[in-house]
Amino acid sequence: MGGRLSGPLDKRQKQQLRARVDTLLKDFLPCYRGQLAASVLRQISHEVDPQEPVGCQLLHSKKLPRVREHQGPLTLLRGHPPRWQPVFCVLRGEGLLQWFSNKEDHESGGRPLGSAALTGFTLLTSQCHYLQLLDAICPHTSGGPTPEEPEALLDTAVSWPLFLQHPFRRHLCLAAGTREAQRAWRLVLQSGIRLRATVLQRSQAPAARAFLDAVRLYRQHRGHFGDDDVTLGSDAEVLTALLLQELLPELRAHSLPGLRGAGRARAWAWTELLDAVHGAVLAAASAGLRAFQPEKDELLASLDRTLRPDLDHLLRLREAAATRLRAHLQVQLESCLCREVDPQLPRVVHTLWSAMEATLGAVRGLLAQAMERLSRRLRRTPSGERLRREVYTFGEIPWDPETMQLCYREAERSQKHLEQLLSPFGFLGMRGLVFGAQDLAQQLMANAVATFLQLADQCLTSALDRNQAAGQLEKVQGRVLKKFESDSRAAQRKFTCGCLSHIFLPFLLSRLQPGSKVELAEAEGGVLAAVSSTQALTVEGVCVDVIQAALSERIDLELAAAQGAGCLDTPWNPEGVSS
Repeated sequence: MGGRLSGPLDKRQKQQLRARVDTLLKDFLPCYRGQLAASVLRQISHEVDPQEPVGCQLLHSKKLPRVREHQGPLTLLRGHPPRWQPVFCVLRGEGLLQWFSNKEDHESGGRPLGSAALTGFTLLTSQCHYLQLLDAICPHTSGGPTPEEPEALLDTAVSWPLFLQHPFRRHLCLAAGTREAQRAWRLVLQSGIRLRATVLQRSQAPAARAFLDAVRLYRQHRGHFGDDDVTLGSDAEVLTALLLQELLPELRAHSLPGLRGAGRARAWAWTELLDAVHGAVLAAASAGLRAFQPEKDELLASLDRTLRPDLDHLLRLREAAATRLRAHLQVQLESCLCREVDPQLPRVVHTLWSAMEATLGAVRGLLAQAMERLSRRLRRTPSGERLRREVYTFGEIPWDPETMQLCYREAERSQKHLEQLLSPFGFLGMRGLVFGAQDLAQQLMANAVATFLQLADQCLTSALDRNQAAGQLEKVQGRVLKKFESDSRAAQRKFTCGCLSHIFLPFLLSRLQPGSKVELAEAEGGVLAAVSSTQALTVEGVCVDVIQAALSERIDLELAAAQGAGCLDTPWNPEGVSS
């Protein structure tokens, strides 16, 4: 985008952005269609012949993940020039933050002064760290404060700040009135950020799986193999982040010099410019995906009708192609695994496994304490109303960020050490990895709570006195903990294997695919031509499957060896691990 942007986007600039989104969709949607076909085939084959053990011990909670709604007074840096102004903020259950002039405006149904979905934001509670971040945005500019600069932010210490920073959006600078209020807001805002970020990763729908695969394929075709956090958010938000990454150098070159002010004033104006561009791109991407929705729905239905009756034939074709590709790739793949993956795999496996062991151990401890507390309360409390409140509180544990905070912190402890281990492999998706571990902790807690409540409801009757009822609850507690142990161990292994695939598969593809495309096409020898119209099987897709299978075998062997040697039983201590 040429020209200087110092205010809201004009009509020509919006048209330019819409054209860029159209170009992105034109290139991306063919990838998406192909991955929809591959995803439907994968789902059908798993239904017919499940590849993973089934039979979870815990009930699956029917409650959808949500943020505990929170509201209260804060101050917000807003206006031109920016000034700290009192507002009344409301965080909705879907992770949408709104702010109003006052509480009365909110309660009367008035329109908010502003709102922001928390996707992609990072929360900082240190004013010093935030100002360092702001200074880094425009490092080449200097100068003292100007009339446009947020002087209060620069010169006045904020006691209990909450800085929401986004790489492509206007920053939200908030402050609470007390330390307790800051902590409460910090916990719910972090929950909202995570909930918004992992919406696609949590979904098991073929379309969600296909979209994420299509994004990776689209980026790989452009030479970007390393996994990172661009896939966090909804489909439209992910496409918006993709395009903003492409636009950022251009915007910096053409628009940043034209911004008024200096130093932090210029950085502040830059975030406002990015926010305008982000909003325009997001609107266009959302419209483009909505327009594609009817075609996608029809394509999914058509694929199911087409692929299901022909499943056996398709699987034979895939296996025939995989056999030829394995023979072609074997030497190079084995060499890459031995030289570059094997030396680091034990350390990565141990770090991931131990971090998840600590996270799920914290969940188990919290669950056991909560069940024991409920049992003690039953013995002591004659009031039915009091007991109902206790049961409700117990049922809300998975969605209470304060209660779950210990589990979430355990998931974060490995982050810096893993970043050091994984940077040579181009993996930059640590935020998504941590969010995934926290999501897993929350889901297992929700399943355990749902199981306990159902079993308790089945065994408690009006004929039991309090001591008998408490005894029954103790038996239920033991059953639930056994079920939790079984499910958490299986979930830990699945999560660790999934993370290792996300870390090492793009690296292997970057080493093997680019130089082999012509040879792969020749090696395929037309074996997939019969089904090319469905795109359910492609040489590139089968190649990924072959590399993934070899990597999974390596991972399974390493996990078995580590468990056999007792290595995974050693507690993980990031302070004691040399990097």
